[in-house]
Amino acid sequence: MPPWIILKIYLEDYKLTSAIFAKNLCELCGKTTKKMSKKIVKVGDIECGSKELFLISGPCVIEEESIMMKTAEKLREVQERLKIKIIYKSSFTKDNRSSLSYYQGPGLIKGCEMLGKIKNQFGFPVLTDIHSHDQAAAAADVCDVLQIPAYLCMQSSLLVASSKTGRVINIKHGQFLAPDNMKHPVQKCIDSGNDQVILTERGYSFGYNDLIVDPRAFYHMNNIGYPVVFDVTHCVRKYGIPSSDKKGGAREFLPVLARAGVASGIDGMFIETHPDPEKALCDAASQLCVTDLEEFLKPIIELHNVEVKYRD
Repeated sequence: MPPWIILKIYLEDYKLTSAIFAKNLCELCGKTTKKMSKKIVKVGDIECGSKELFLISGPCVIEEESIMMKTAEKLREVQERLKIKIIYKSSFTKDNRSSLSYYQGPGLIKGCEMLGKIKNQFGFPVLTDIHSHDQAAAAADVCDVLQIPAYLCMQSSLLVASSKTGRVINIKHGQFLAPDNMKHPVQKCIDSGNDQVILTERGYSFGYNDLIVDPRAFYHMNNIGYPVVFDVTHCVRKYGIPSSDKKGGAREFLPVLARAGVASGIDGMFIETHPDPEKALCDAASQLCVTDLEEFLKPIIELHNVEVKYRD
């Protein structure tokens, strides 16, 4: 057979094989890049995971009543003016402070009483974190959302007890865990009969006393199929340095990190706020002044609306 005929047969076979390969590749890419449908989780009248950005905000730890109420008043003003729905957040106990001499909070009973008062007076859904399984039921009597701290995100007894309350569970992403591995604590909640789950990113431990935000985490966590929140204020804390020290946080990075987060496709923003952060009893170096929140959020909301426009 003449060489040119052999070459012709080879080229025709090559084109056919290439066409089949290209078709199969396109089909494969279509399947792998198709976005998983995301579950909508309702917290009060807030549809977490919808195209509407929501906010989790409030003081890091429950302080005196005047501080809590002043924060709630400002948050209500922000909610009304910016039309952004807010979940009020504060902790009754900070169980991972670096010293026993630091303020840890009023405790479960008094803390939940305060959150209940804010819920009734201002109409916010409320969120608090729990640290042991025996706190779940009491916290759930008041709170709409139970939060699992990042350090404890794989603790089965905590996830099971929280799930069995029927409340929404916000699982903070552990600083030590690959983002796609957050599917495991989610599955523990589902296996316990509760699929009302939110996932919150808060940075990775990187080197000494530093946290890094990797935008790829938002991609991986979104693919788990549940609402994703970005806790931007905890990301700027410097571990090992007291939060009362100005070096204990890098608040100047809050705008750039928050904007990167919404551009990456998050559903909610987590911003701890306080009327006078420098005097806050916890995370003084990273909380945002609540009077600055409105201007801080304006570009965040605009960027979110652009991201949503091109999300599909």
